[in-house]
Amino acid sequence: MFRKSILLVFLLLLSSQNFPQLHSESLNREQLKNGIDSLLKDDFFNSTTIAVSAYDLTAGESVYNFNEKRLLTPASNMKLLTSAAGLIFLGPKYNFITSVRYTGNIVNNTLYGDLYVIGNFDPDFSTADLDRFIRDFQRFGIKEIQGNLYGDVSVKDSVQWGWGWMWDDDPSADAPYLSALNINSNSIDICVTGSTLGKKANITTDPQTEYIRMINNTITSPFVQHVGITRDWKSRKNDIYVYGSILPPEISGNDTVLSSVNIYRPDFYFLTLLKEKLKENGIGLVGKTGLLKTPSTAKWLSVYGRPYDSVMYYMNKHSDNLSAEMVLYSLAESFNSPPVSAAEGIRVIDSLLTLSGVGKYEYVIADGSGISRYNLLSADIILSVLKFVYYHYPNLFELYFNSLPVAGLDGTLGSRMQNSPAQGNVHAKTGTLQGVSCLSGYVKGRNNHLIAFSILEQNFINRLSFARSIQDQICILLSEYE
Repeated sequence: MFRKSILLVFLLLLSSQNFPQLHSESLNREQLKNGIDSLLKDDFFNSTTIAVSAYDLTAGESVYNFNEKRLLTPASNMKLLTSAAGLIFLGPKYNFITSVRYTGNIVNNTLYGDLYVIGNFDPDFSTADLDRFIRDFQRFGIKEIQGNLYGDVSVKDSVQWGWGWMWDDDPSADAPYLSALNINSNSIDICVTGSTLGKKANITTDPQTEYIRMINNTITSPFVQHVGITRDWKSRKNDIYVYGSILPPEISGNDTVLSSVNIYRPDFYFLTLLKEKLKENGIGLVGKTGLLKTPSTAKWLSVYGRPYDSVMYYMNKHSDNLSAEMVLYSLAESFNSPPVSAAEGIRVIDSLLTLSGVGKYEYVIADGSGISRYNLLSADIILSVLKFVYYHYPNLFELYFNSLPVAGLDGTLGSRMQNSPAQGNVHAKTGTLQGVSCLSGYVKGRNNHLIAFSILEQNFINRLSFARSIQDQICILLSEYE
Protein backbone atom coordinates (compact mmCIF):
# COMPACT_ATOMS: atom_id res chain seq x y z
CA MET A 1 0.00 0.00 0.00
CA PHE A 2 2.86 2.35 0.78
CA ARG A 3 4.36 1.70 -2.67
CA LYS A 4 1.03 2.63 -4.26
CA SER A 5 1.04 5.94 -2.37
CA ILE A 6 4.57 6.80 -3.52
CA LEU A 7 3.63 5.94 -7.11
CA LEU A 8 0.65 8.28 -6.91
CA VAL A 9 2.81 11.12 -5.62
CA PHE A 10 5.32 10.50 -8.40
CA LEU A 11 2.57 10.79 -11.00
CA LEU A 12 1.33 14.01 -9.43
CA LEU A 13 4.77 15.55 -9.49
CA LEU A 14 5.06 15.03 -13.23
CA SER A 15 2.87 18.05 -13.90
CA SER A 16 2.37 21.29 -11.99
CA GLN A 17 -0.31 22.84 -14.22
CA ASN A 18 -2.71 20.42 -15.94
CA PHE A 19 -2.98 17.04 -14.33
CA PRO A 20 -3.76 13.82 -16.17
CA GLN A 21 -6.96 12.14 -15.06
CA LEU A 22 -5.88 9.75 -12.31
CA HIS A 23 -7.66 6.46 -11.81
CA SER A 24 -5.93 5.45 -8.59
CA GLU A 25 -7.66 3.75 -5.74
CA SER A 26 -8.73 5.85 -2.79
CA LEU A 27 -6.21 6.81 -0.11
CA ASN A 28 -6.42 5.92 3.55
CA ARG A 29 -5.07 8.11 6.35
CA GLU A 30 -1.55 6.66 6.27
CA GLN A 31 -1.30 6.96 2.48
CA LEU A 32 -2.57 10.55 2.60
CA LYS A 33 0.04 11.44 5.20
CA ASN A 34 2.84 9.75 3.27
CA GLY A 35 1.77 11.50 0.08
CA ILE A 36 1.74 14.99 1.59
CA ASP A 37 4.92 14.35 3.58
CA SER A 38 6.67 13.38 0.33
CA LEU A 39 5.66 16.66 -1.27
CA LEU A 40 7.00 18.63 1.68
CA LYS A 41 10.43 16.98 1.42
CA ASP A 42 11.19 18.95 -1.75
CA ASP A 43 14.25 21.21 -1.58
CA PHE A 44 11.87 24.13 -2.13
CA PHE A 45 11.03 23.92 1.57
CA ASN A 46 14.62 24.30 2.70
CA SER A 47 13.97 28.05 2.64
CA THR A 48 10.20 28.25 2.24
CA THR A 49 7.80 27.82 5.14
CA ILE A 50 4.61 25.84 4.66
CA ALA A 51 1.73 25.10 6.99
CA VAL A 52 -0.95 22.52 6.19
CA SER A 53 -4.04 21.55 8.12
CA ALA A 54 -6.97 19.38 7.02
CA TYR A 55 -10.06 18.27 8.93
CA ASP A 56 -12.79 15.82 7.91
CA LEU A 57 -15.98 17.75 8.73
CA THR A 58 -18.25 14.80 8.04
CA ALA A 59 -16.36 12.42 10.32
CA GLY A 60 -15.39 15.13 12.81
CA GLU A 61 -11.69 14.28 12.88
CA SER A 62 -8.34 15.76 11.87
CA VAL A 63 -6.70 14.09 8.88
CA TYR A 64 -3.41 16.00 8.50
CA ASN A 65 -1.37 18.70 10.26
CA PHE A 66 2.02 20.27 9.65
CA ASN A 67 3.12 23.60 11.17
CA GLU A 68 -0.59 24.27 11.71
CA LYS A 69 0.05 26.65 14.64
CA ARG A 70 2.72 28.73 12.89
CA LEU A 71 1.71 32.35 12.23
CA LEU A 72 2.10 33.30 8.59
CA THR A 73 0.87 35.95 6.16
CA PRO A 74 -2.56 34.84 4.88
CA ALA A 75 -2.77 37.25 1.89
CA SER A 76 -6.29 37.04 0.45
CA ASN A 77 -7.16 34.06 2.63
CA MET A 78 -8.05 36.89 5.01
CA LYS A 79 -11.23 37.25 2.93
CA LEU A 80 -12.45 33.93 4.33
CA LEU A 81 -12.71 35.60 7.74
CA THR A 82 -14.12 38.87 6.43
CA SER A 83 -16.79 37.23 4.27
CA ALA A 84 -17.79 34.85 7.07
CA ALA A 85 -18.13 37.76 9.51
CA GLY A 86 -20.26 39.65 6.99
CA LEU A 87 -22.49 36.65 6.39
CA ILE A 88 -23.05 36.06 10.10
CA PHE A 89 -23.20 39.61 11.49
CA LEU A 90 -24.67 41.49 8.50
CA GLY A 91 -26.71 38.71 6.93
CA PRO A 92 -27.05 37.69 3.26
CA LYS A 93 -29.74 40.30 2.53
CA TYR A 94 -28.00 43.24 4.17
CA ASN A 95 -28.07 46.09 1.65
CA PHE A 96 -25.20 48.37 0.64
CA ILE A 97 -27.26 51.46 -0.10
CA THR A 98 -26.28 54.42 -2.27
CA SER A 99 -28.92 57.14 -2.27
CA VAL A 100 -29.65 60.60 -3.62
CA ARG A 101 -31.48 63.29 -1.66
CA TYR A 102 -32.15 66.93 -2.40
CA THR A 103 -32.89 70.23 -0.70
CA GLY A 104 -35.07 73.02 -2.06
CA ASN A 105 -37.95 72.52 -4.48
CA ILE A 106 -38.62 71.27 -7.99
CA VAL A 107 -40.45 73.91 -10.04
CA ASN A 108 -41.13 73.65 -13.78
CA ASN A 109 -38.51 70.92 -14.38
CA THR A 110 -35.86 72.82 -12.40
CA LEU A 111 -34.48 71.83 -9.02
CA TYR A 112 -33.79 74.97 -7.02
CA GLY A 113 -31.57 73.37 -4.42
CA ASP A 114 -28.66 71.01 -3.91
CA LEU A 115 -28.20 67.29 -4.59
CA TYR A 116 -26.57 64.91 -2.09
CA VAL A 117 -25.26 61.48 -3.02
CA ILE A 118 -24.92 59.46 0.18
CA GLY A 119 -22.34 56.69 0.15
CA ASN A 120 -22.67 53.64 2.35
CA PHE A 121 -19.80 51.37 1.26
CA ASP A 122 -21.19 49.73 -1.90
CA PRO A 123 -18.00 48.28 -3.49
CA ASP A 124 -19.62 47.19 -6.76
CA PHE A 125 -21.36 50.39 -7.85
CA SER A 126 -20.59 51.11 -11.51
CA THR A 127 -21.20 53.72 -14.18
CA ALA A 128 -24.09 51.59 -15.43
CA ASP A 129 -25.76 51.86 -12.01
CA LEU A 130 -25.91 55.64 -12.44
CA ASP A 131 -28.70 55.01 -14.96
CA ARG A 132 -30.99 54.16 -12.02
CA PHE A 133 -30.43 57.66 -10.68
CA ILE A 134 -31.00 59.19 -14.11
CA ARG A 135 -34.36 57.41 -14.46
CA ASP A 136 -35.45 58.83 -11.11
CA PHE A 137 -34.33 62.32 -12.11
CA GLN A 138 -36.47 61.96 -15.21
CA ARG A 139 -39.36 60.58 -13.18
CA PHE A 140 -39.27 63.75 -11.09
CA GLY A 141 -39.15 65.77 -14.31
CA ILE A 142 -35.79 67.38 -13.47
CA LYS A 143 -34.01 68.90 -16.47
CA GLU A 144 -31.88 71.47 -14.69
CA ILE A 145 -30.28 71.76 -11.25
CA GLN A 146 -29.82 75.30 -9.95
CA GLY A 147 -27.53 74.23 -7.15
CA ASN A 148 -24.55 72.08 -6.19
CA LEU A 149 -23.79 68.36 -6.30
CA TYR A 150 -22.39 67.02 -3.05
CA GLY A 151 -21.06 63.66 -1.98
CA ASP A 152 -21.81 62.60 1.58
CA VAL A 153 -19.08 60.28 2.85
CA SER A 154 -19.58 61.13 6.51
CA VAL A 155 -20.22 57.50 7.52
CA LYS A 156 -16.50 56.72 7.14
CA ASP A 157 -13.28 58.11 8.60
CA SER A 158 -10.79 59.91 6.37
CA VAL A 159 -8.27 57.06 6.08
CA GLN A 160 -7.87 56.18 2.39
CA TRP A 161 -5.78 53.00 2.60
CA GLY A 162 -5.50 50.00 4.89
CA TRP A 163 -3.08 49.62 7.80
CA GLY A 164 0.24 48.28 6.51
CA TRP A 165 -0.51 48.63 2.80
CA MET A 166 2.71 49.06 0.82
CA TRP A 167 3.40 52.49 -0.68
CA ASP A 168 4.70 50.93 -3.90
CA ASP A 169 1.42 49.08 -4.52
CA ASP A 170 0.15 52.44 -5.80
CA PRO A 171 -1.18 52.82 -8.53
CA SER A 172 -2.24 49.17 -8.83
CA ALA A 173 -5.99 48.64 -9.19
CA ASP A 174 -5.57 45.89 -6.58
CA ALA A 175 -4.80 48.59 -4.00
CA PRO A 176 -7.80 50.91 -4.42
CA TYR A 177 -8.28 54.11 -2.49
CA LEU A 178 -11.11 53.70 0.03
CA SER A 179 -14.24 55.79 0.39
CA ALA A 180 -17.85 55.38 1.45
CA LEU A 181 -18.70 56.43 -2.12
CA ASN A 182 -17.14 54.06 -4.66
CA ILE A 183 -17.52 53.54 -8.40
CA ASN A 184 -15.97 51.21 -11.01
CA SER A 185 -13.82 49.54 -8.33
CA ASN A 186 -12.23 52.98 -7.83
CA SER A 187 -10.11 52.37 -10.90
CA ILE A 188 -10.11 53.01 -14.64
CA ASP A 189 -9.44 50.61 -17.52
CA ILE A 190 -7.02 51.67 -20.27
CA CYS A 191 -6.85 50.22 -23.78
CA VAL A 192 -3.84 50.91 -26.03
CA THR A 193 -3.66 49.96 -29.72
CA GLY A 194 -1.12 50.73 -32.41
CA SER A 195 -1.76 53.33 -35.11
CA THR A 196 0.29 54.51 -38.12
CA LEU A 197 4.03 53.88 -37.99
CA GLY A 198 5.83 56.72 -36.24
CA LYS A 199 2.61 58.05 -34.68
CA LYS A 200 1.35 57.88 -31.12
CA ALA A 201 -0.75 54.88 -30.10
CA ASN A 202 -4.53 55.11 -29.87
CA ILE A 203 -5.70 55.20 -26.24
CA THR A 204 -9.21 54.78 -24.89
CA THR A 205 -10.47 54.50 -21.33
CA ASP A 206 -13.45 52.85 -19.72
CA PRO A 207 -15.21 54.89 -18.59
CA GLN A 208 -14.44 57.92 -20.70
CA THR A 209 -14.20 60.85 -18.31
CA GLU A 210 -12.63 64.24 -17.81
CA TYR A 211 -11.67 63.26 -14.27
CA ILE A 212 -8.34 61.91 -15.52
CA ARG A 213 -5.72 63.52 -17.78
CA MET A 214 -4.04 61.25 -20.33
CA ILE A 215 -0.38 61.83 -21.25
CA ASN A 216 0.47 59.82 -24.37
CA ASN A 217 4.22 59.27 -24.70
CA THR A 218 4.01 56.26 -27.00
CA ILE A 219 5.16 55.58 -30.53
CA THR A 220 3.98 53.00 -33.04
CA SER A 221 7.02 50.97 -34.06
CA PRO A 222 7.58 47.93 -36.35
CA PHE A 223 10.31 46.45 -34.16
CA VAL A 224 9.19 45.88 -30.59
CA GLN A 225 6.17 46.22 -28.32
CA HIS A 226 6.72 47.36 -24.76
CA VAL A 227 4.07 49.60 -23.25
CA GLY A 228 4.02 50.99 -19.73
CA ILE A 229 0.99 52.49 -17.97
CA THR A 230 1.07 54.35 -14.67
CA ARG A 231 -0.52 57.22 -12.77
CA ASP A 232 1.21 60.14 -11.08
CA TRP A 233 0.69 58.55 -7.70
CA LYS A 234 3.65 60.28 -6.07
CA SER A 235 1.89 63.63 -6.45
CA ARG A 236 -1.52 62.04 -5.92
CA LYS A 237 -2.76 63.27 -9.26
CA ASN A 238 -5.00 61.49 -11.73
CA ASP A 239 -2.59 62.10 -14.59
CA ILE A 240 -2.15 58.80 -16.42
CA TYR A 241 1.05 58.23 -18.37
CA VAL A 242 1.24 55.74 -21.22
CA TYR A 243 4.73 55.27 -22.65
CA GLY A 244 6.83 52.95 -24.79
CA SER A 245 6.43 51.43 -28.24
CA ILE A 246 3.61 49.41 -29.74
CA LEU A 247 3.28 47.43 -32.95
CA PRO A 248 0.99 48.67 -35.73
CA PRO A 249 -2.27 46.76 -36.40
CA GLU A 250 -0.92 45.16 -39.60
CA ILE A 251 1.79 43.43 -37.53
CA SER A 252 0.03 42.92 -34.19
CA GLY A 253 -3.27 41.81 -35.72
CA ASN A 254 -5.12 44.54 -33.80
CA ASP A 255 -3.87 43.22 -30.46
CA THR A 256 -4.40 45.65 -27.62
CA VAL A 257 -2.62 46.38 -24.37
CA LEU A 258 -5.08 46.41 -21.49
CA SER A 259 -4.41 47.67 -17.99
CA SER A 260 -6.11 49.27 -15.00
CA VAL A 261 -4.89 51.81 -12.46
CA ASN A 262 -6.48 53.02 -9.25
CA ILE A 263 -7.99 56.49 -9.00
CA TYR A 264 -7.16 59.04 -6.32
CA ARG A 265 -10.22 60.46 -4.51
CA PRO A 266 -12.88 58.02 -5.69
CA ASP A 267 -15.61 60.16 -4.13
CA PHE A 268 -14.89 63.02 -6.56
CA TYR A 269 -14.52 60.42 -9.32
CA PHE A 270 -18.08 59.32 -8.55
CA LEU A 271 -19.40 62.87 -8.59
CA THR A 272 -17.65 63.67 -11.86
CA LEU A 273 -19.07 60.58 -13.56
CA LEU A 274 -22.55 61.43 -12.27
CA LYS A 275 -22.22 65.01 -13.51
CA GLU A 276 -21.13 63.71 -16.93
CA LYS A 277 -24.03 61.26 -16.96
CA LEU A 278 -26.47 64.08 -16.16
CA LYS A 279 -25.09 66.13 -19.06
CA GLU A 280 -25.28 63.14 -21.38
CA ASN A 281 -28.99 62.86 -20.58
CA GLY A 282 -29.74 66.55 -21.05
CA ILE A 283 -29.81 67.48 -17.36
CA GLY A 284 -27.84 70.63 -16.61
CA LEU A 285 -25.95 71.29 -13.38
CA VAL A 286 -25.23 74.95 -12.65
CA GLY A 287 -23.29 74.66 -9.41
CA LYS A 288 -20.09 73.02 -8.16
CA THR A 289 -19.24 69.55 -6.83
CA GLY A 290 -17.91 68.91 -3.34
CA LEU A 291 -18.27 66.91 -0.15
CA LEU A 292 -20.85 67.81 2.49
CA LYS A 293 -22.98 66.00 5.03
CA THR A 294 -26.61 65.72 4.02
CA PRO A 295 -28.99 68.04 5.93
CA SER A 296 -31.65 66.22 7.94
CA THR A 297 -34.33 68.11 6.01
CA ALA A 298 -33.23 66.75 2.62
CA LYS A 299 -35.86 64.76 0.70
CA TRP A 300 -35.43 61.37 -0.97
CA LEU A 301 -34.96 61.26 -4.73
CA SER A 302 -33.37 57.85 -5.52
CA VAL A 303 -32.07 54.74 -3.76
CA TYR A 304 -29.93 51.87 -5.04
CA GLY A 305 -29.29 48.80 -2.89
CA ARG A 306 -26.99 45.81 -3.37
CA PRO A 307 -27.39 42.69 -1.18
CA TYR A 308 -24.49 41.27 0.78
CA ASP A 309 -24.65 37.82 -0.80
CA SER A 310 -23.95 39.42 -4.20
CA VAL A 311 -20.99 41.37 -2.80
CA MET A 312 -19.61 38.27 -1.03
CA TYR A 313 -19.85 36.19 -4.20
CA TYR A 314 -17.84 38.69 -6.25
CA MET A 315 -15.37 39.31 -3.42
CA ASN A 316 -14.44 35.64 -3.04
CA LYS A 317 -14.70 34.45 -6.63
CA HIS A 318 -12.52 37.29 -7.93
CA SER A 319 -10.57 38.11 -4.76
CA ASP A 320 -11.77 41.70 -4.88
CA ASN A 321 -9.94 43.81 -2.32
CA LEU A 322 -12.29 46.81 -2.36
CA SER A 323 -15.24 44.53 -1.57
CA ALA A 324 -13.46 43.10 1.47
CA GLU A 325 -12.55 46.52 2.83
CA MET A 326 -16.10 47.82 2.37
CA VAL A 327 -17.48 44.78 4.19
CA LEU A 328 -15.06 45.57 7.01
CA TYR A 329 -16.37 49.14 7.25
CA SER A 330 -19.97 47.93 7.03
CA LEU A 331 -19.32 45.61 9.96
CA ALA A 332 -17.98 48.62 11.84
CA GLU A 333 -21.01 50.75 10.92
CA SER A 334 -23.41 48.05 12.12
CA PHE A 335 -22.12 48.30 15.68
CA ASN A 336 -20.75 51.85 15.96
CA SER A 337 -21.73 55.45 15.29
CA PRO A 338 -20.20 57.19 12.26
CA PRO A 339 -17.63 58.05 11.23
CA VAL A 340 -16.48 54.46 11.56
CA SER A 341 -12.98 53.03 11.21
CA ALA A 342 -11.42 49.82 9.98
CA ALA A 343 -10.29 49.08 13.53
CA GLU A 344 -13.94 48.92 14.61
CA GLY A 345 -14.63 46.43 11.82
CA ILE A 346 -11.66 44.33 12.88
CA ARG A 347 -13.17 44.07 16.36
CA VAL A 348 -16.19 42.37 14.79
CA ILE A 349 -13.89 39.83 13.12
CA ASP A 350 -12.26 39.39 16.54
CA SER A 351 -15.71 38.38 17.80
CA LEU A 352 -16.01 35.79 15.04
CA LEU A 353 -12.66 34.32 16.02
CA THR A 354 -13.63 34.24 19.68
CA LEU A 355 -16.82 32.36 18.78
CA SER A 356 -14.67 30.00 16.70
CA GLY A 357 -12.57 29.19 19.76
CA VAL A 358 -9.50 31.26 18.85
CA GLY A 359 -7.68 33.11 21.63
CA LYS A 360 -7.52 36.91 21.48
CA TYR A 361 -3.72 37.18 21.33
CA GLU A 362 -3.05 34.33 18.90
CA TYR A 363 -3.18 36.39 15.67
CA VAL A 364 -2.94 39.86 14.07
CA ILE A 365 -5.59 41.32 11.76
CA ALA A 366 -4.75 44.57 9.96
CA ASP A 367 -7.33 44.80 7.18
CA GLY A 368 -10.23 42.95 5.58
CA SER A 369 -8.66 41.99 2.25
CA GLY A 370 -5.25 40.56 3.12
CA ILE A 371 -3.24 43.22 1.28
CA SER A 372 -1.42 44.13 4.49
CA ARG A 373 1.63 42.11 5.47
CA TYR A 374 0.85 42.91 9.09
CA ASN A 375 -1.82 40.19 9.05
CA LEU A 376 -0.73 37.03 10.86
CA LEU A 377 -2.85 33.89 10.92
CA SER A 378 -2.19 30.19 11.22
CA ALA A 379 -3.65 27.36 9.19
CA ASP A 380 -5.31 26.18 12.40
CA ILE A 381 -7.05 29.56 12.90
CA ILE A 382 -8.35 29.63 9.32
CA LEU A 383 -9.56 26.05 9.78
CA SER A 384 -11.37 27.10 12.97
CA VAL A 385 -13.45 29.62 10.99
CA LEU A 386 -14.16 27.15 8.17
CA LYS A 387 -15.35 24.61 10.74
CA PHE A 388 -17.38 27.19 12.67
CA VAL A 389 -19.41 28.29 9.65
CA TYR A 390 -20.03 24.67 8.64
CA TYR A 391 -21.12 23.39 12.06
CA HIS A 392 -22.91 26.42 13.54
CA TYR A 393 -24.49 28.10 10.51
CA PRO A 394 -25.76 25.32 8.23
CA ASN A 395 -28.41 27.70 6.86
CA LEU A 396 -25.68 30.07 5.65
CA PHE A 397 -22.99 27.56 4.77
CA GLU A 398 -24.21 26.89 1.22
CA LEU A 399 -23.92 30.61 0.34
CA TYR A 400 -20.45 30.73 1.85
CA PHE A 401 -19.34 27.51 0.14
CA ASN A 402 -20.69 28.55 -3.28
CA SER A 403 -18.99 31.96 -3.11
CA LEU A 404 -15.56 30.30 -3.22
CA PRO A 405 -13.72 29.66 -6.50
CA VAL A 406 -14.13 26.12 -7.84
CA ALA A 407 -11.06 24.22 -9.04
CA GLY A 408 -10.88 23.99 -12.82
CA LEU A 409 -14.18 25.81 -13.28
CA ASP A 410 -14.36 29.44 -12.16
CA GLY A 411 -12.95 32.39 -10.28
CA THR A 412 -9.28 32.49 -9.35
CA LEU A 413 -9.13 28.68 -9.53
CA GLY A 414 -10.62 28.45 -13.02
CA SER A 415 -7.36 27.34 -14.66
CA ARG A 416 -6.03 25.18 -11.83
CA MET A 417 -6.40 21.44 -11.15
CA GLN A 418 -8.07 20.88 -14.50
CA ASN A 419 -8.45 17.25 -15.60
CA SER A 420 -7.68 16.01 -12.12
CA PRO A 421 -9.79 14.38 -9.39
CA ALA A 422 -9.86 17.79 -7.67
CA GLN A 423 -11.65 19.54 -10.54
CA GLY A 424 -15.10 20.61 -9.35
CA ASN A 425 -14.44 19.15 -5.89
CA VAL A 426 -12.35 21.98 -4.41
CA HIS A 427 -14.05 25.21 -3.30
CA ALA A 428 -11.29 27.41 -1.95
CA LYS A 429 -9.92 30.94 -1.58
CA THR A 430 -6.58 31.79 -3.11
CA GLY A 431 -4.12 34.26 -1.61
CA THR A 432 -1.11 35.83 -3.29
CA LEU A 433 1.49 38.44 -2.34
CA GLN A 434 5.15 38.68 -3.29
CA GLY A 435 6.69 35.52 -1.82
CA VAL A 436 3.35 34.36 -0.38
CA SER A 437 0.84 31.85 -1.75
CA CYS A 438 -2.11 30.37 0.13
CA LEU A 439 -5.13 28.20 -0.54
CA SER A 440 -7.83 27.42 2.02
CA GLY A 441 -11.37 26.13 1.79
CA TYR A 442 -13.18 22.85 1.30
CA VAL A 443 -12.62 19.69 -0.73
CA LYS A 444 -14.89 16.69 -1.21
CA GLY A 445 -13.12 13.37 -0.59
CA ARG A 446 -13.56 10.11 -2.50
CA ASN A 447 -16.22 9.00 0.02
CA ASN A 448 -18.10 12.33 -0.34
CA HIS A 449 -16.91 13.52 3.07
CA LEU A 450 -16.35 17.27 3.15
CA ILE A 451 -12.84 18.24 4.27
CA ALA A 452 -11.83 21.72 5.42
CA PHE A 453 -8.21 22.57 4.66
CA SER A 454 -5.70 25.39 4.82
CA ILE A 455 -2.33 25.61 3.05
CA LEU A 456 -0.08 28.62 3.70
CA GLU A 457 3.29 29.08 1.96
CA GLN A 458 5.69 31.94 2.60
CA ASN A 459 9.22 33.17 1.87
CA PHE A 460 9.93 31.91 -1.64
CA ILE A 461 11.57 33.75 -4.54
CA ASN A 462 10.21 33.72 -8.11
CA ARG A 463 8.57 30.29 -7.80
CA LEU A 464 4.90 31.12 -7.48
CA SER A 465 3.84 28.47 -10.01
CA PHE A 466 5.67 25.77 -8.05
CA ALA A 467 4.16 26.93 -4.75
CA ARG A 468 0.71 26.69 -6.31
CA SER A 469 1.48 23.26 -7.77
CA ILE A 470 2.17 21.98 -4.25
CA GLN A 471 -1.24 23.26 -3.14
CA ASP A 472 -2.90 21.65 -6.15
CA GLN A 473 -1.25 18.32 -5.52
CA ILE A 474 -2.27 18.36 -1.85
CA CYS A 475 -5.85 19.09 -2.93
CA ILE A 476 -5.73 16.16 -5.37
CA LEU A 477 -4.53 13.87 -2.59
CA LEU A 478 -7.32 15.11 -0.31
CA SER A 479 -9.89 14.53 -3.04
CA GLU A 480 -8.72 10.88 -3.20
CA TYR A 481 -8.93 10.45 0.57
CA GLU A 482 -11.47 8.03 1.93
